[in-house]
Amino acid sequence: MPDVSACPMRVRQLNAAAAPLASLACLAIAGCSDPVAPVEEPDMRWLAGDHHVHSRYSVLWDQESDPPEPRIGAHGVYPIALNALMAKHYGLTWMVTTDHGGRLHSKLYLDEAYPNLQVSREVVPEVIHYYGLELNPPGGDHASVIFPHTHDEAQRLYEFESTYDRRNADQSDPGRNSETRMLEALRSLDALPDKPVVIANHPSRTAMGGAPYGNYTPEEFRAWNDTAPEVAIGMVGSPGHQAISVNRDGTLRQGGTRGQYSGIRTRGGFDPMTSILGGFWDSMLAEGRRWWITANSDSHRHWSDGGPDFWPGEYSKTHVYSRENSTDILEALRSGRIFVATGGLVSELYVNAATTGGRVADIGGTVQFEPGESIVVMIRLRDPQGKNPHGDSPNVHRVDLIAGDITGPVSDRTRDSNPTTRIIRRFEEGDWTRDGEFISMTERLDDVSGSLYLRVRGTNTTELEPEEDTRGEDPWTDLWFYSNPIFIEAN
Repeated sequence: MPDVSACPMRVRQLNAAAAPLASLACLAIAGCSDPVAPVEEPDMRWLAGDHHVHSRYSVLWDQESDPPEPRIGAHGVYPIALNALMAKHYGLTWMVTTDHGGRLHSKLYLDEAYPNLQVSREVVPEVIHYYGLELNPPGGDHASVIFPHTHDEAQRLYEFESTYDRRNADQSDPGRNSETRMLEALRSLDALPDKPVVIANHPSRTAMGGAPYGNYTPEEFRAWNDTAPEVAIGMVGSPGHQAISVNRDGTLRQGGTRGQYSGIRTRGGFDPMTSILGGFWDSMLAEGRRWWITANSDSHRHWSDGGPDFWPGEYSKTHVYSRENSTDILEALRSGRIFVATGGLVSELYVNAATTGGRVADIGGTVQFEPGESIVVMIRLRDPQGKNPHGDSPNVHRVDLIAGDITGPVSDRTRDSNPTTRIIRRFEEGDWTRDGEFISMTERLDDVSGSLYLRVRGTNTTELEPEEDTRGEDPWTDLWFYSNPIFIEAN
């Protein structure tokens, strides 16, 4: 008979929003008849955000002048405060301004963009606004660098961009575009007392000619994560530029592929490094790496102005489970308390794994178990009934519970597959219970013998696996959500 005395403690260890799941898990796995109410943390909740937003300070340069003059508003077009207002309108609690440019951009960003960001913080206080950078990484493509709120955040960013951005660095430096320089850049961020976060953007977008990878490779991401695991925390699962097929009047056109992926295609709006079951992401998780996925808009110019972009929060959201302050949100990103969703398909997602011995973990967490124990997995999500920004009311058609074995570090740094990845259960209507907008489902794994990770995804489509996106596809009809994993480690 399980030790039911631990039941109340297990419930207390979970967040308040997941407390119904905690109570049910307690009853399901340990046989509690009178679970104790949890100690509530009402300020912990899912907060939606966007870590990759461009303003008019993502510039082009007039090369006819000496020195070159910045053409403000020529690449990114909107004022920083307007981006924040639109983020607020579409339900975001936090966002990151991540501009980029070329030579001399770091000084422009310090002198002109940062004062405008400070104004934005004053006029749109409802949005927690980070000062960040879309780095042109040495030896890579693009990456969001998110700096913590500190008194010297602007100077830190200026020094970092000036030194390490491959387009901003001294062009006479032969090492400015090497992967070695990028590892040096990560070490410099890791040495700061308040560590920034680095997330690789659109990982497969530069893959051309039938090659699976472009400027980002599996071995490069492993090197990043090894060098600074608390800084280089992951990659974008669902990239921006998803409105590329939307005309100014909202109709569809046949040009362009989602995310501007012209070589390799996204699948269900997600990068292949994430969306291929048993692929690269699963190979990282099989090593036990805390390598998280996110989503963003990469907003430069809105589709109604002829651009390929949605406003921040209009289509994709990165949800973090956090208190509503800048420190906790950044820590939630670092800790993997993240799920991502497109098209407003899901607005809350709770996944708990409870062992027979009374230990519990949820998204981004780790739980220890004794081989031979059972694991009860409980999933609870909010399928909002209101209309999304497109005027649709999408419904969740299926939820997949995915597992993979944790086999430890690999000697082959190019490895991009995990053959142990499998679908534990496909849930459809009839397999779950509904309470208003909330859907709940449960799966029990008996006699678990080895370490594994669990993750969840879902869709409004009937596709068993996300299919390659086609030119002119309507992004609003092909919606998915993904959780980050729970690690279940054998003692």
